[in-house]
Amino acid sequence: MRWFMTVLRLIFVSVTNIPFSILALSSVPLDPSGRIYFWAGRTWTKLALIVCRIKLSVKGMEHVDPYGNYILVSNHASMFDIPVLMNTFPHVRIMFKKELSYIPFWGWALRWGHHIMVDRSKGTEAMKSLDRAAKAIVEGGQVLLFAEGTRTRDGKLLPFKRGAFSLAAKSGIPIVPITINGSYSILPKGSFDIRPSQIEVIVNAPIETKNITTREQEIQLMNTVREIISRSFVEPT
Repeated sequence: MRWFMTVLRLIFVSVTNIPFSILALSSVPLDPSGRIYFWAGRTWTKLALIVCRIKLSVKGMEHVDPYGNYILVSNHASMFDIPVLMNTFPHVRIMFKKELSYIPFWGWALRWGHHIMVDRSKGTEAMKSLDRAAKAIVEGGQVLLFAEGTRTRDGKLLPFKRGAFSLAAKSGIPIVPITINGSYSILPKGSFDIRPSQIEVIVNAPIETKNITTREQEIQLMNTVREIISRSFVEPT
């Protein structure tokens, strides 16, 4: 019965993605502010959370301006991490790999919308992507980065990579450390069995990055952010 419900939920999420992606994509030339674009993404993900019976609990929003310009740095355990953060911050932008842009509708909306595409195929292209991303981040809104670089396979916090912190140093935009608890038990990497439950998002105070100029300072910033995230992190049992 649970597998049957999971299949129905996945079908619903996939099918409803199409009209919302079309709406988001068509709004880009008509609404440069991105209000319709982000509304479409937020509404679709909210419906997905409701249908999958996932409750969202958010703590610490008093530390930030929901419409402020930040780099959001979070742990990553499930495909549901992005939907919950899109419903926590109204204009969150995602850095995504180029390969995702080939997915019909959703990928097209990512590529031609307000998100940021990164080409990781070659070293020189990756560096150019990082420079473009730094310029795009300054334009406003929040940009989401998962510091581990991939979803954890065992629910434990993985080592962080420097990419998010190099980007913060290049852009000078404050980092907001975010801890996500509960998403791994709902849908771990490699699984399609959705187990309804609650996801907790803990938002910490922003950390200034304007004076980060050296590799050593980037690493120190990375370690500081990881320590903040780990304090609130609850390892699944």
